[in-house]
Amino acid sequence: MTPSTQTILGLETSCDETAAAVVRRAADGRVSVLSSIIASQIATHAPFGGVVPEIAARAHVESIDGIAAQALREAGVGFGALTGVAATAGPGLVGGVMVGLSFGKAIALARGLPLVAVNHLEGHAVSARLAAAVDYPFLLLLVSGGHCQLLSVDGIGACRRLGSTIDDAAGEAFDKIAKTLGLPYPGGPALEALAATGDPSRFELPRMLLGRKDLSFSFSGLKTAAARLAEGLKKGPSGDAERADLAATVQAAIATQLAERSDRAMAAYALAHEGRGLRFVVAGGVAANKAVRARLQSVAEARGFSFTAPPLAYCTDNAAMIALAGAERMALGMSDGLDAAARPRWPLDEAAASANPTHAPGRKGAKA
Repeated sequence: MTPSTQTILGLETSCDETAAAVVRRAADGRVSVLSSIIASQIATHAPFGGVVPEIAARAHVESIDGIAAQALREAGVGFGALTGVAATAGPGLVGGVMVGLSFGKAIALARGLPLVAVNHLEGHAVSARLAAAVDYPFLLLLVSGGHCQLLSVDGIGACRRLGSTIDDAAGEAFDKIAKTLGLPYPGGPALEALAATGDPSRFELPRMLLGRKDLSFSFSGLKTAAARLAEGLKKGPSGDAERADLAATVQAAIATQLAERSDRAMAAYALAHEGRGLRFVVAGGVAANKAVRARLQSVAEARGFSFTAPPLAYCTDNAAMIALAGAERMALGMSDGLDAAARPRWPLDEAAASANPTHAPGRKGAKA
């Protein structure tokens, strides 16, 4: 290995997955995922219908060392082969974030390795680069259970917010509507499976923010309208077709809003990047939804953009994306001290968040 080759242990504990990965970034930017281990807590939280922060934090404490050891073992490397440690430092459930970040600090201190405190959102921003050669700059739609925003990504540490949700995230809408339909946790994948057999034209749902010319998203009205419709559906097996139709209608409505806002962002982005390669990336948990992917790919191709989404394994929370973000930062000489703080909130574009906040202080939520 050359000195500029980075072999990074990544750690991710921002919500309900305890994850560790080893990623190697060569001097020429080529990326190899040597291992990626994810321990899901779905079964633990399922009885509660959602993530319980205290339970999540305790589960991270119990499993982080074993998951990290497994990641190193499967990668075929020891601590001596590492050039750094990257750990999620926020945003997320702060109890869980503290577990992974503290574990990363301990390894960095004991082994004399650099530490990179990674913004979880920046991990998602680079996740498509784990399996594809996506050059900077690109237009990014980051869409997950806690976030929904459009960003211009000029490079690592250089993300500019173009638009964001003014209330709920798309993934939260998927999950909450799934719950009103009586679907199991996690709701998003269950709703997608149910929607596959439904008629998306069966019900009428409100079109959010019609007439607005900005790049804002809104899903709270859709969530409320769908919940009211769900209350009126037939109970038992006789209502199965109706539930499938409502699920398909909801999925189509969310895909439509994401596509419309992305199309508007692409038009503006193309004007600002005239004569340059146009690249569109979608990342985050909702990027795993096939209907959403297909709709966004169609819009991107119509606008002359290349389309890239991470492999399904890297759409949801994982440590490989955290390791890559850390490797890219280290390649630029960026690292953090052992006093790096765990942050429940951490916008990618802090200047935009301060000048034009999308939520009032005190908003609840895992990654609000």
